[in-house]
Amino acid sequence: MTRKPARMYRSIEGQVYTRQEYMGGIPNCRIVQFDVGNLRTFFPIELSLSIEEATQVRDQSLEAARVSAVRVLEAAAPNGYHLKVRKYPHQILREHKMATGAGADRISDGMRGAFGKPVGHAVRAQIGTTLLSIYTTADHIDDAKEALRKASHKIGSPSRVTITKRLPPKGTAA
Repeated sequence: MTRKPARMYRSIEGQVYTRQEYMGGIPNCRIVQFDVGNLRTFFPIELSLSIEEATQVRDQSLEAARVSAVRVLEAAAPNGYHLKVRKYPHQILREHKMATGAGADRISDGMRGAFGKPVGHAVRAQIGTTLLSIYTTADHIDDAKEALRKASHKIGSPSRVTITKRLPPKGTAA
């Protein structure tokens, strides 16, 4: 079956459905890496992508946002960033698959027992939830802003980029 549009899963409805040990047939999470870039260097600037509406964000859209941001950052600052996906998609999405086509009315039971089978993962994001963070230097702030702007188009919800300065960890010379 084809993938349903994201608008079907965007609104937060019902109870949280996260206990994977009681379910079978759950597809794997689509996010490949949660930390990308130069992980060993301290970067003094943090840019964060925050959500402005309560929504569910699918793991596929988070992965697409990560890939588009990394693509911009690799071209502009190959070793001068650290991108972090801040939320893990715990929410399991379910779908009641209906038979369609000629003669489907004789096969299908309609909405009888329509609990649904697991089809994917999502993040339940409240207002102000930070989804992505980029740590970089002052030279690459504009590149990181552009990366988060392109990543925000993949999320499908209004978002905001915030910039903060970070203090160096204790025990290191600044």
